[in-house]
Amino acid sequence: MATIAFPQPKLPDVGALVKSPAVGVAAAAVLFAGAAFALVNLLGPFEGGSGQAQVPLQAALSQAPAGWREALKPAHGPLTPQPDVVRLSERPLAPLAAVTWNGPAAPAVRPLAGGALPPAPIAGFFAPGPGGPLPIIAQDGRTPAEAYARPFTSNGRPRIALVVGGLGLNARATRQAIETLPPEITLSFVVYAEGLQGWIDMARAAGHEVLLETPLEPLDYPDNDPGPYTLMADAAPPETVKKLEWILSRATGYFGLTNYLGSRFLADDRAYGALASSLRARGLAFIDDGAAARRGGGVPRATAERVIDDRLSGPAIDQQLLALEAGALQRGQALGSGFAYPVTLEKVARWASEVEQRGYQLAPASALMTRR
Repeated sequence: MATIAFPQPKLPDVGALVKSPAVGVAAAAVLFAGAAFALVNLLGPFEGGSGQAQVPLQAALSQAPAGWREALKPAHGPLTPQPDVVRLSERPLAPLAAVTWNGPAAPAVRPLAGGALPPAPIAGFFAPGPGGPLPIIAQDGRTPAEAYARPFTSNGRPRIALVVGGLGLNARATRQAIETLPPEITLSFVVYAEGLQGWIDMARAAGHEVLLETPLEPLDYPDNDPGPYTLMADAAPPETVKKLEWILSRATGYFGLTNYLGSRFLADDRAYGALASSLRARGLAFIDDGAAARRGGGVPRATAERVIDDRLSGPAIDQQLLALEAGALQRGQALGSGFAYPVTLEKVARWASEVEQRGYQLAPASALMTRR
């Protein structure tokens, strides 16, 4: 994904933040305020037709199942588990298509009426943690990666998937992504975002599968600082797990994680091993923006082959989307990533409305995963 250098407040030592939960939470709040202010200024107001939602959000939400609005609660508050739709099915469900697993295939969770995905949390896929609910593998072996991913059935055409990230900090950009992008586009959310669970619930009600963006140490840290809960390359595995649990407990309903920065962390064998081990134990997937292309870890994985808005201009984004089509034609599938800039959202919405007419199939990012 495109990297933005937000102005960062002066933060205490990361190790001290971890040892003091109260200080860590306060620092996270300060970071969020600064990052949110910077991002709003960066994105600015939408002008002309680019900010007009093509599909009213209320129309998408009206298709959500009964009890959905009651489920719009912070993950740290009382949970409202929804019935496990797999167990309530009257007929066997097909396994997740195009996903390679080690072991028997598990049934997928089908979208509900109108294309909405089941509201989170789904019973059996979470357990209480120190800071909130944490994802777990169900007793029958099914994973959150399977339960919360958008089901997909291939039609034999070359598949193209796209992850649009940086969501949750700017309300206009987040609503535009949820409302105007087709449900096959995967959305990823910033863990420091206020009202994170509500945004994720809205995205799933519109049919989008969701990733959480995990702040990882970059090569130029601390000049480029992803925040107080950044996973550090030289941290002991227990410290990595502790920070990761805070990230995972921020919300429910995501099928996996994606990286925010992380060039140093992802290059370190021990650091990545601790991350992969935790994801494997919790049944989560990991999708990266190209920074971890050679990494496996025994978890469902996919890597974006290009960031479509590295050069932030309409013609450059159009060229990158065409390059994704060429890659899908050559290899049968292609995955790209981008950031929720207004121009990116506008270009992706227009491209996505036309790409299937050219012989391709839009797919959620989870449909391109393999276990490696």
